[in-house]
Amino acid sequence: MHVGLVGAGRIGALHARSLKASPLVSRLTIVDADQARAASVASAVQANQSESPQALLGSGVDALVIAAATPAHAELLHMAADASVPAFCEKPIALDLAATDAVIEHVRRTRIFVQIGFQRRFDAGYRAAKDAVRSGALGDVHVVRLATHDPAPPPEAYIDTSGGIWRDLAIHDFDIGSWVVGRPVVEVFADGEANASLFARYEDVDAACALVRFEGGILGLVSATRNDPRGYDVRMELFGLRDSVVVGWDERTPLRSLEPGVEPPRKPGYEDFLDRFEPAYRAELHGFLEAVTEGTESACTVDEARQALAVALAADRSLREHRPVHVQEVG
Repeated sequence: MHVGLVGAGRIGALHARSLKASPLVSRLTIVDADQARAASVASAVQANQSESPQALLGSGVDALVIAAATPAHAELLHMAADASVPAFCEKPIALDLAATDAVIEHVRRTRIFVQIGFQRRFDAGYRAAKDAVRSGALGDVHVVRLATHDPAPPPEAYIDTSGGIWRDLAIHDFDIGSWVVGRPVVEVFADGEANASLFARYEDVDAACALVRFEGGILGLVSATRNDPRGYDVRMELFGLRDSVVVGWDERTPLRSLEPGVEPPRKPGYEDFLDRFEPAYRAELHGFLEAVTEGTESACTVDEARQALAVALAADRSLREHRPVHVQEVG
């Protein structure tokens, strides 16, 4: 396939390397709003460069990979639909439901294949957790704990356009929680605190917690922070009536025990999301290419991405109004 890549930042550069190495890709063309950055990534992987997304789609690409900044996602998906080109797009589709629904309607009308980038669905640990729930090995699951803790705050310019901690960071936990237990989140009770004035300026928080209720009564606890001095910490714990398991617990988990005789981690904690999830990012992109080639179903549909966004919006409303919010309230 001739694949077009829009976006040459950190995740775009990783996708460029993955696409160039794929036996399913015969040609790769890259475009970015920063022409110099696009040229640098294209040179590093020996790919072509295009001057704009419009020119890229006009060149006859067989698939489009969208790794641009969030505000550009919806417009680029509309362009892919107009060109009848299958697309992979990093999460989220958009930061509001109106723009998201417009994309979903366009995708349905044109019947293009779209996969949204929730990479944890391709992580070996989360996949094993889903299998354990589905097989009944855990028994009835009654409590789930999810955590995403960044090692340090993002740049201010990013905070301004991120959509806030729920839509930018915790949305991954909302998606993977539902995916693993096989049930949607129906209610959220959230709170948060802006420990740094940087976040308060944008009506955002840098430490947040949410109690979520999944359909059928399973309870979930979500913690999300922008500061973790020991590294990037992403975990999921599932407590069933037969067994209890954890995803994300290894020799690099950025926690140390205070129990006597317990050795501290011997390796440094994960630096960031690329360090922790690079294999998953590569696997999800390969899954996209395979699905396009073989005509199989999307591993993360636009409707599933909408569900995660709706939970994030419900969490945001809950924080602001200090009350439990049913996901149906936000649409």
